[in-house]
Amino acid sequence: MLQVNFSPFPILITERLVLRRTELADAPSLFYLRSHDDVMRFIDRPRPSSLDDIYTLIRKIHKMIEENAGIEWAVTLKGADEYIGSVSFHLLMKEHYRAEIGYLLHPAFHRKGIMSEAVTAALTYGFGEMELNSVEAIVTPGNDPSVGLLEHKGFLREGHFRQNRYSNGKFLDTFVFSLRSADWQNRMR
Repeated sequence: MLQVNFSPFPILITERLVLRRTELADAPSLFYLRSHDDVMRFIDRPRPSSLDDIYTLIRKIHKMIEENAGIEWAVTLKGADEYIGSVSFHLLMKEHYRAEIGYLLHPAFHRKGIMSEAVTAALTYGFGEMELNSVEAIVTPGNDPSVGLLEHKGFLREGHFRQNRYSNGKFLDTFVFSLRSADWQNRMR
């Protein structure tokens, strides 16, 4: 079974980014993202009604990390510690050496390669340090930027589940994408 330990918290540094632990001070920026129509259009999660909802969310993220049940990084630009997004392995299936990846990004930073860079750092950590065998991503059909990012990273669409989720009074389809460690390692050579 997969064994992970996120203490001390792994800070990931790329050419333009620092991926660090999400802190309570990030609550206003996270509130903005989690309540922004464009950011949340394809994410079937409840919208926060107040900063208290975000403080609760951040505490859940901290607990997930402390229990080694998953990990989330705040995405920040080097030299500016402002929270502009996140990337996470928010669901670990330890018995299967598998995790689900998720991400979100402030609209001002869309189409600049920021999330591609952050996802590359997370996948490198996941397949290297965590020793994951595979990573999956669940995407709502129509979310073409997310599909493009995943395909660019080598993910394959493995399934289209029709109306398998219920959110905000309607049934939603999902695509399931997957990337194996061996395929990632071959891409990185």
